Amino acid sequence: MIERLQASVNADAALVRRGRWVSLDFVLGIGDEDWIVSIERGRVAGVERRRLATRSGRFSIRAARAVWEEFWRPVPRRDHHDLWAMLAAGLVRIDGDLLPLVQHLQYFKDLLAAPRPRPEQPAAGADGRPPAIAGQPAWEPIVGRYFILRVAGDDCRIYVEEAGRGIPLVCLHTAGADSRQYRHVLCDPEITAHYRVIAFDLPWHGKSTPPPGWREREYRLTTDLYVETVRAFCRALGLERPVVMGCSMGGRVVLHLALRHPEEFRAVIALEGADRVEPYYDLDWLHRPDVHGGEVCAAFVSGQVAPESPDEARWETLWMYMQSGPGVFKGDLYFYWHDGHFDDRSSRIDTRRCPVYLLSGEYDSSCTPERMLATAGRIKGARAIVMPGIGHFPMSENPALFRTYLLPVLEEIRAAVAPPRAADG
Repeated sequence: MIERLQASVNADAALVRRGRWVSLDFVLGIGDEDWIVSIERGRVAGVERRRLATRSGRFSIRAARAVWEEFWRPVPRRDHHDLWAMLAAGLVRIDGDLLPLVQHLQYFKDLLAAPRPRPEQPAAGADGRPPAIAGQPAWEPIVGRYFILRVAGDDCRIYVEEAGRGIPLVCLHTAGADSRQYRHVLCDPEITAHYRVIAFDLPWHGKSTPPPGWREREYRLTTDLYVETVRAFCRALGLERPVVMGCSMGGRVVLHLALRHPEEFRAVIALEGADRVEPYYDLDWLHRPDVHGGEVCAAFVSGQVAPESPDEARWETLWMYMQSGPGVFKGDLYFYWHDGHFDDRSSRIDTRRCPVYLLSGEYDSSCTPERMLATAGRIKGARAIVMPGIGHFPMSENPALFRTYLLPVLEEIRAAVAPPRAADG
């Protein structure tokens, strides 16, 4: 594969264009062998064994030979499919001047993966979207609007979208993103036939605006603020015991809701949610003047998308991160990685009062299936589901596959509240 690296990269015009500002050498360590990879304006100018101890590069990336062999398979197994996933799993070591690496992280991730044989791309799959008809608008069933929500003393302009009718299903987006992640759920007629699906952008996110005076404060999401925001939203819309489904940090906060206010919610669905996760990179990279915030946020999370997810859905998921406001992803991760831990209290959740469902993707290297299952083990009566072939963003990265896991959960919740049928005769 190292012999294919140069030709594979240089044949990819889009990759070369992405790296057009990159000109440097770096060290690629494969087992006991070091290779010098020379980059000139995005093209690989040379790849050669490192023979002189004085010959080096701006940074080095090293892993065992077996790790790289798995990384270069058409569909690598979990923890081997992406540079940052390998970093999270402790399979790779990165040293040296990391600034150019982080500044162009997606380029270097794709450069390393360039020799990997590309399997046939799966279709995005039917997700309820109406077909496009020539000359006519293909309207989706989603209705969006704004309202003013008072949270923690601030009047926040909130953007909300909804579709369907029935049991309220409130959807909470991931850190640094927005409610567009749930557009496939909103457009799914099998879901909206029985559920009023509602997705909103938290303050500072998406189309919602920061509170007045935001320039004088640093955004930092706390557990109390997050819980109160969700509760205030449900009260403002007059929702009676809604189901709340959140992903990542949203998957974490729904567990806090079930713990603190079980009487207010019919059930909670934690996607990629656990009562504790561990950080594996420095958050300061996410908000500094010499690194493009949107680009680095998207690059950091790109490895959380499963390798089998369709490219169209993968890049749509990353596009939302590229549009994140300055410092917003970093502020969200304060809750997700620090303030939101409650593995010492999650066992107090009473699933008889508020049923709990936890679903985790196989390729999630943040809220790993193991962390999700450990959380489920502490919550008596919780339902836990591992989703093969899915990463950290199930509702947006592979909506067709995700719905096969979600629909039975929603049906189970609906059956539990449905009135009994009258006896025949």
